[in-house]
Amino acid sequence: MGLARSTDSDAPTRAADDTALVEAMAAICDAFEAYGWRRVQAALRQQGWLVNHKKVRRLMRRHGLAGRFRARTVRTTVGGEHGYVIPDLVGRRFEPGEPDRAWCQDITYIAPVKAGCS
Repeated sequence: MGLARSTDSDAPTRAADDTALVEAMAAICDAFEAYGWRRVQAALRQQGWLVNHKKVRRLMRRHGLAGRFRARTVRTTVGGEHGYVIPDLVGRRFEPGEPDRAWCQDITYIAPVKAGCS
């Protein structure tokens, strides 16, 4: 016929219609609003969809299906009735007569260092 062997594998493919997939993803995100792309992909796999994680991320980003999350708060002090107060050992009216007589510092909170970060 005069055609190259690669002609068959070089045929253009039609773009897949993702509406059913997006509807399934939207149903999962409505039922479980804190799910991110990993859990959505796992739920899709459980429903019988075989979808690449990159496609799940792309479709979730495109259709605004991001998972909701609560901001984590760091509690640095204990206040209230059951809290404790560290006494001021030097006193408010202390006047040192010479240098290096009294040293003080105030460290309210030091953030933990995550492993692997520089």
